[in-house]
Amino acid sequence: MDTSFICDLPSGPLDFYRRNVKFDWKKLKLVFEEAALLKIKLRVWKTLEKDPLFQKPDEEPTTQEQKRIAALQLQQFRKYKFMPKSSEKASVKDRARYLMTINEALAATYPDVSVKQGIGVFLFQNTLSTLGTERHQHFIEAIWNRQSLSALALTEVAHGSDAKNMKTTATYDKETKEFVINTPDFKAAKCWVGNLGKTCTMVLLFAQLYTGSQCFGLHAFVVPVRDPNTLLPYPGLIIGDIGEKIGLNGIDNGFIMFQNYRIPRQNLLNRTADVTVDGDYESSFSEPGKILGAALENLSAGRVGIMQECSNNLISAVTIAVRYAAVRTQFGSDNGHELPIIEYQLHQWRLFPYVSAAAVLKIFTTSLATDYLNAVEMSNTDTAIENLREMISEIHAIISATKPLVSWTSLHAIQECREACGGHGFLKAARFGDLRNTVDPCVSYEGDNNVLLQQTSNWLLRQWSAVMNHNQTHSPLKTCSFLTNYRSILSTKFIGSSTKHVKTVEFIRQTYEWLITYLLKITHQKQMELMTTQNRFTARNHSQVYKATVLSKAYGEYVTLKYYWKCIYDQNLERDLVVVLEALGLLYGLSSLDKHLVYLLQGNYDSGPLVQLVKDAILDLCEDVKNYAVPVTDALAPSDFVINSVLGKADGKLYDNIQAEFFNNPNAMSRPTWWREIRVDHNADLRMNSKL
Repeated sequence: MDTSFICDLPSGPLDFYRRNVKFDWKKLKLVFEEAALLKIKLRVWKTLEKDPLFQKPDEEPTTQEQKRIAALQLQQFRKYKFMPKSSEKASVKDRARYLMTINEALAATYPDVSVKQGIGVFLFQNTLSTLGTERHQHFIEAIWNRQSLSALALTEVAHGSDAKNMKTTATYDKETKEFVINTPDFKAAKCWVGNLGKTCTMVLLFAQLYTGSQCFGLHAFVVPVRDPNTLLPYPGLIIGDIGEKIGLNGIDNGFIMFQNYRIPRQNLLNRTADVTVDGDYESSFSEPGKILGAALENLSAGRVGIMQECSNNLISAVTIAVRYAAVRTQFGSDNGHELPIIEYQLHQWRLFPYVSAAAVLKIFTTSLATDYLNAVEMSNTDTAIENLREMISEIHAIISATKPLVSWTSLHAIQECREACGGHGFLKAARFGDLRNTVDPCVSYEGDNNVLLQQTSNWLLRQWSAVMNHNQTHSPLKTCSFLTNYRSILSTKFIGSSTKHVKTVEFIRQTYEWLITYLLKITHQKQMELMTTQNRFTARNHSQVYKATVLSKAYGEYVTLKYYWKCIYDQNLERDLVVVLEALGLLYGLSSLDKHLVYLLQGNYDSGPLVQLVKDAILDLCEDVKNYAVPVTDALAPSDFVINSVLGKADGKLYDNIQAEFFNNPNAMSRPTWWREIRVDHNADLRMNSKL
């Protein structure tokens, strides 16, 4: 395993915790990161660190200035050729992996620019490749040649997750062979459209397709919106910027309204459905809902990207907090020796489950991205692939459960890490604020988390019905194939008596399989009970809290661990690395199960001792992880340029770095320009006169 391309870390106060381990942190890094992809990231970061346009400002720019800088940075970034030379002969899947890696590296440092690129280039190209045909190739070429920038116009002022009830219309006019787009009222205005506020020249619009007075549901259209030479909107459009947000203000989110705005018939993405010159509607699907589903499945790429971004922000947060905890000393025994706060059990319990989450979710998101790209590659071939549709549905269910899991975990971890760094954590230079503001919108866009969880539970309930009726699941990736043994699983009881009985991979696997099966059973029973007096919609609505939502969360946790265990046991790793990775996986698994203990009691999986055993085991594992938390975060962490925190530098020189930050921040020691405005006449001279 060649680790020579990974730079050594500077010596300093963190050495004590780095030396007392048996494993090589660089080898562990190559478990979390594939070497070829890590080299791409390192190249991206080194390039940006040297580019004057990408230097971090000393003070927060205005909102408009942030938009300007992000637009310039995107323009500059797209000029760099980060794709490896080997990509010229690489498969479509490998090229996609390289592109995702490049954008992932950008997201870790400049999330505003990454979102602009992800929406304006990658998502547009992906959607046109999967839903469009040859007649749309020139739009893709314009994007790749940097002649245009796109946006995704789906969400409306009054509709977000309820996509099928969007109100924007595209009505075919067979006299002119054009679609006429209209916004019936402000509630139907497309909004929160990234890149639309100031910079994009075309949008990928989702609108209700009408032809011959009949509505055929939501379809996708390529719509030019600005003159690329002047960036002024075309006539018939009202375009504006939605204004300042909590964060990510480099992204120019906008709104748009259409007034009898015409586009050519050919601008309809027609892979799954088309309108002939004479206005006849033709589709390979029999139901409009399936067309919408095919269109919206393209959002899965964006959701995978969000998970990667959140996973990396989680890593940055725990790296800062762990390095701070290993150097910051407070209190101690009566001999006056202060202890690093990492030595305290409460601090370990607060931080280390998130360190374990960072490790597990990093490996999971990387593995899931591979499965997703495999499915995309197969779906784009002309060869019939067995169970392909079922595989795509399963991946959609996995993503719908784990996008909420990863984004929520990251958000909660950032807050806990901020608090664990005390007052210093509230410094902007600590970076927790920026991390939080980057992750915060991830729980809402590309699918609201709570709505996505419902999609997962609906898929799981379909698997339950298949098991009940045919004793089978439609699960090519085998994430719920265990359900065929539901009778045996539900009859299982926990019989352990010590922490060693819960600190095993097998215990966590069996317990999650029981938990998911039990939650499926009671959720199904609840819905069937409600449907005796209510319709299906109401029955689903009234079985979410404490049942369907918890089911999806538990399934998401189970799947992440399933991917994680497979990764660490399939690689033939050195035993010292496996010991560390096992402990991290156990801590994540038990910490996650800790949130569901009430259901284990409710379903009589255990009568009582398991609750205390799980909690005791978590504390035992925290003590174990303390011994290698610093080198584990070293293995997870990117460079100081990416971490960009005064508290989390790799040299561990915490107080030197804080002093430099205090002394060198703009206007740190200057008298304010407004000092006269607060001066009071005839102030007393309060200087102390020396008696010498």
